[in-house]
Amino acid sequence: MNDVIHALCNRRSCRKYLKKQIPEKDLQIILKCGTYAPNGKEKQSASIVVIQDANLIKKIAKMNSSFIRKEGINPFYDAPTLLIIFADKNVSTYVQDGAAVASNLIHAAYSLGIDSCWIHRAKETFETFEGKELMKKWGLGENFEGIANVILGYRDGNLLAPAERKENYIIYNEKR
Repeated sequence: MNDVIHALCNRRSCRKYLKKQIPEKDLQIILKCGTYAPNGKEKQSASIVVIQDANLIKKIAKMNSSFIRKEGINPFYDAPTLLIIFADKNVSTYVQDGAAVASNLIHAAYSLGIDSCWIHRAKETFETFEGKELMKKWGLGENFEGIANVILGYRDGNLLAPAERKENYIIYNEKR
């Protein structure tokens, strides 16, 4: 099995992190891989915001958790790095473009021995007043929408084993 297939089949989401920050050189490689994600019509509609300030990550986690029905959950699991993927709504493939960036980021991280988790509710978080204010600070206009949050760090403990793949995951048009 080659390295790419190994990463695609073995990477798992991490939900418990050490406080250790990832090295800058690794972060730059991960980010570069994100910028090479497939995108519609080569429009490159996505942008990645990098946050390593623990207080700001906690603030955004609190904003994100306001959409969860359970109290006291930290949706970013105390990961030391948060990457937020936004994309330009004026590009017809913006959601898919942002999702492809998130996928590239998590698989690039895995290839470097860095754990990750894709966290939802970026759209809802950045539709709030506080979210829009942060977007303005980062130079993202009203035409941008939150697509995904990707947290990065080093795991504290073991990852879960993969779930069994569902029956009929793959459907052939013709019998084989």
